Amino acid sequence: MKALLVATLLAAAPAARNLEMKVTDKGFEPSRIEVKKGEPLHLLVTRKTDATCAKELVIEDAGLRKALPLDKTVAFDFTPNKAGEMTYVCGMGMISGTLVVQ
Repeated sequence: MKALLVATLLAAAPAARNLEMKVTDKGFEPSRIEVKKGEPLHLLVTRKTDATCAKELVIEDAGLRKALPLDKTVAFDFTPNKAGEMTYVCGMGMISGTLVVQ
C-alpha cells in the first residue's frame, strides 16, 4: 500500500525542467531566464573561464550556494514557488542574472 502511494505521488509530480547556464568572460549566460512558478528546475551550470570572479553561484531566495569548479557542471535543483524575480549572483555579488518566475 505504501509503495503504491509513493508511486502515485511520483507519477503526479511534474518533471524537472533542465536548464543550462555557462559562466563566460561576459558573465552568466543566459543572464535572464524565464520559468514557471511551481515548476521544478534542474539548473546545470558550467564555468568556462577563470577570468571572472564568478567561481560560485548564489541563489539566495532558494537558499542555494555552490562552488563552480572550472569546466565542471554543477547541478542546482529547486522549485520556485513565488512569482516575481529571483536574482542569482557570484559569491562576491558583482556578476548577476535574473530568474523571472511567472
